[in-house]
Amino acid sequence: MNNINKIKGTASSAEDVARKVWLAGLGAYGKGFEEIKGRMESLSTESNKLFDELVAKGKKLESEGKDIVEEVADEVVAKTEIQSRIDTVRSKLGFNTTDNEQKIDELSAKIDALTLAVATLVAKPAPKPAVVKAKAKPAAKTTSAKTTAAKTAPKAAEKKA
Repeated sequence: MNNINKIKGTASSAEDVARKVWLAGLGAYGKGFEEIKGRMESLSTESNKLFDELVAKGKKLESEGKDIVEEVADEVVAKTEIQSRIDTVRSKLGFNTTDNEQKIDELSAKIDALTLAVATLVAKPAPKPAVVKAKAKPAAKTTSAKTTAAKTAPKAAEKKA
């Protein structure tokens, strides 16, 4: 019986070793689970903190962005008002660029028409001047002072009478 007891003792001790190996595996699994659970909780906490920090940073950037947009909008409005005033003054003074451009176009068209007319006139031969022969007039009679006085004296006497 001695051999049987030895075999039973060896089997029992092998069973104890196998059980201990099994329990060590379960313990390792449990320890790993707890460690991972702890890390997950810390990561969750850290990620929540990081998320909150990012939200705070986003709020700050949003308010700064709004301020910048408002400043730019104010500048644009001011420039638009100034440009509007400039345009009003220019139109009152007659300095509208569109009117000036239109006037320039009209004057250019007139210059082109005049240039064409001058070119046409230059191309035509000039007509020969007509020579009109004047008839010779008889020479005017020269009268002396004595004859003029003699003619006017009887008329003056008639008027007095």
